[in-house]
Amino acid sequence: MSELERYYRILELEPGATIDEVNQAYKDLVFVWHPDRIPQDNVRLQQKAQEKIKAINEARDKLRSLKVKHQSPTYSQPYSPPYSQSYSPPNSPTPPQPKKPPQTNYQPAQKNPDLSGQDFSRANLSNKDLSGRNLSFANLSGANLSDTFMHKVNLRGANLSEANLFRANLLLADMREANLRSANLIGADLSGADLRGADLTGARIRSGDRLLVKLIGANLAGAIMPDGAIHS
Repeated sequence: MSELERYYRILELEPGATIDEVNQAYKDLVFVWHPDRIPQDNVRLQQKAQEKIKAINEARDKLRSLKVKHQSPTYSQPYSPPYSQSYSPPNSPTPPQPKKPPQTNYQPAQKNPDLSGQDFSRANLSNKDLSGRNLSFANLSGANLSDTFMHKVNLRGANLSEANLFRANLLLADMREANLRSANLIGADLSGADLRGADLTGARIRSGDRLLVKLIGANLAGAIMPDGAIHS
């Protein structure tokens, strides 16, 4: 098996998959194997997760750089000056040096527009990657955010009332003063999230006596808990 085939296999893809398929496979596997989702006291699984993430990152970077390399040559053409300006005789001792072409691992800048204050009420955002986005004070009431990847997302003051956050990844999210009234948080990962002053009145976080939300390292100071009590 060639090295290229190995990268596809790591991402559980068939050779020749598109860059969109590579990106989606990467997000899916990171969601599964992110070390923060593994119990810290399980040393064996933590080590396995670290190795998986390293391999997944390497495979994604190699395949994306290959895709960019074989895309339209518009990345490299602008670096070649017109012949009328740069031509020199073959025996010239100091021919002009062309600018270096982009490295093969070049990745176009990602557009990451500010979504603060936007209205996404009742929107279907399931399985989307919103990590790092600014959704402060956005209206996400009743939105479907199940299995959505929102690592380090800014949801400060956002309206998430009655939103479906089933298995959503909210690691290190900023959720200060967020409205989470009657939201479904079953299976959500809120590890390290800042929930100071958030309103979780009536939010679904348990099945019977079993807590089904991951809150390791979350800051709940002043948050209104599902039963109406204020967390101290």
